[in-house]
Amino acid sequence: MIRSNRKAVIYCRVSSKGQVSDGNGLESQETRCRQFAESKGYDVVMVFPDTFTGAGSYVQRPGMVALLSFLDAQPDEDFAVIFDDLKRASRDTRAFLDLREAFRMRGVVVECLNFKFEDTPEGEFIETIIAAQGASERKQNQRQVSQKMKACMESGYYVHAAPIGYKYAAVRGRGKMLFPDAPLASIIKEAFEGYASGRFASQAEVTRFFERYPEFPRNKHGRVVQQHTADILTHTAYTGHIHSDHYGIHWLKAHHQAIVSLELFERVQQRRKGVTYAPKRANIGDDFALRGTVVCDCCETSFRSSWTKGATKLYPYYLCQTKGCDAYGKSIPRDTLEGEVGDLIKTLQPTQGLIAVASAIFRQVWDIRRDQAKALRASSKRELTRVEKEINAVLDRIMSASNAAIICPYEDKVEGLERQRAILTEKLGKEVEPKGAFEEKLELALTFLSNPWKVWENGGIYARRLVLKLAFTTPIQYCRNKGARTPVLSLLFKALGGVS
Repeated sequence: MIRSNRKAVIYCRVSSKGQVSDGNGLESQETRCRQFAESKGYDVVMVFPDTFTGAGSYVQRPGMVALLSFLDAQPDEDFAVIFDDLKRASRDTRAFLDLREAFRMRGVVVECLNFKFEDTPEGEFIETIIAAQGASERKQNQRQVSQKMKACMESGYYVHAAPIGYKYAAVRGRGKMLFPDAPLASIIKEAFEGYASGRFASQAEVTRFFERYPEFPRNKHGRVVQQHTADILTHTAYTGHIHSDHYGIHWLKAHHQAIVSLELFERVQQRRKGVTYAPKRANIGDDFALRGTVVCDCCETSFRSSWTKGATKLYPYYLCQTKGCDAYGKSIPRDTLEGEVGDLIKTLQPTQGLIAVASAIFRQVWDIRRDQAKALRASSKRELTRVEKEINAVLDRIMSASNAAIICPYEDKVEGLERQRAILTEKLGKEVEPKGAFEEKLELALTFLSNPWKVWENGGIYARRLVLKLAFTTPIQYCRNKGARTPVLSLLFKALGGVS
């Protein structure tokens, strides 16, 4: 073998990082190129790998950009660039021609294991044909993958990356399917329920709820960002349905198990539309249960909370920071204020006789609601039949229409009707509660109702805030001299107070 003074750089490319972890594509390409360089007598000085699709401009590929920068840094050296296949250069016709021109301007020799480059009109023609063939194959592959994905989705199978709270598992005869991933699935469900019910007043509170769990996924900086939370709250896969505007699939019932009901999902969407979210604050006062609930008696402005540094440790305080208020800047120890509010909670404890009466009333209401549920079920069946007839009628109009301006509104109408049909179908899929479920579901409510002080005393910050939301409908006014005033009771405790 005759040694050459020419140095060589090798370029290897696979389309995705998955091909690197699942196979040895880059290694096999490099081995073949090194053997080729040795047969030519070239001295290989660098290898530039890429895990990037072959579509688009070469400037989007980090490996190729690094290769060209390496050549530019040594303009006086005689280099050859080696590919194991012409398609590694590019699978886009225009991008391939631009790359060839970039090599030509740098005066490098381009070598390929299965193609001989010739600097002639005929050689350029053959190169262009092969590049166009690669581009055609790429587009055909894209179309084939797209068609397969659409077919799978139309069959009820989710095909994208598993959302948080789900994981893929192989099912015999059905391929990979989504399954709830504990405990993330229960965290997601609690977030939806809490946001819909008002337990979480804003999307920022949902984000902080996620951050409480160390197993919840975070970004590279170790945080759960607001956009991440918004994506979760609007992801239709959690309802057990498939929805894709790109593929024209609207609210198709999927095979995977739902984490939240479609009705709950809709309530969350309605709430998101009607609420303007404040940006997340770094100091939100998670150490203060009464933050946002207790107001100053003088100016009726919510107390602020803070930690004050003492001689040996930090001390928690509430205080009014409204300038011009008589109580401005006068701090109240957290334990003092929360202790007085706890005394108010103690007064809410009904007698056992009232609990028995309330239990009997709840049972009556339960039976009435069961009868109402049966009536609503029959009504939903009639409504579902009507919606399906309307969908068929609109589809007939689309088939007979020829004007695109008319077809678009019809398609929007069909999407809305299919969403309505999915909600009705989900309602009909729910069974009416059996009689035995009353005692099971009433027990938790009566535990709180009979002794809210116990929940307040033993619960954490979030349990205490929940007690305040359930017990009172107005903020608690607090005066440094007179203490806490009793706020307006919720309808539940008002009713118990009026029972004799």
